[in-house]
Amino acid sequence: MSRIGRKPVTLPKGVTAQIMDDSVKVTGPKGELSMSVVPSITISADGPVLTVTRASDAKPDKAFHGMTRALLANMVKGVSEGFKKDLEIIGVGWRAQMQGRKLILNLGFSHPVEYDPPQGIEITTDGPTKISVQGIDRQVVGQVASEIREYRPPEPYKGKGIRYVGEYVIRKAGKAGSK
Repeated sequence: MSRIGRKPVTLPKGVTAQIMDDSVKVTGPKGELSMSVVPSITISADGPVLTVTRASDAKPDKAFHGMTRALLANMVKGVSEGFKKDLEIIGVGWRAQMQGRKLILNLGFSHPVEYDPPQGIEITTDGPTKISVQGIDRQVVGQVASEIREYRPPEPYKGKGIRYVGEYVIRKAGKAGSK
């Protein structure tokens, strides 16, 4: 039995789940999310508690069991609290600013980089070197943060680049002096 899959998902106050034949729709104060469910996985509601069960002990069913429960828990957390990823820019003269909904990044290229976030994602800048990505869908928040980071990933010699807050970048020694 999947350790993750057998844990129940508790719905906080203000969050409702609507279970259809092949999908689940979770609605909360921050919005609503829906997900399709594999036919061998069953989701049942008992008051404010959702449980995920599987039809058999086949290997794919075991994998889908834990994954479905994790995705369901992420949906519940997203519509109640939301998700947030923070990024920081390290580099002399490199900065970020918002222009309407667009994020404008000056990263040492010959031109500023413009990033237009997808629907449902809110990007804010706290100062010129701090970027915050927020939304209700955990997968989309992580994807947007990853796309922004890809413009200038941290390099190992000086540590310059865009990194997640708290990310540790392994530094390399530079060229050894010749004598």
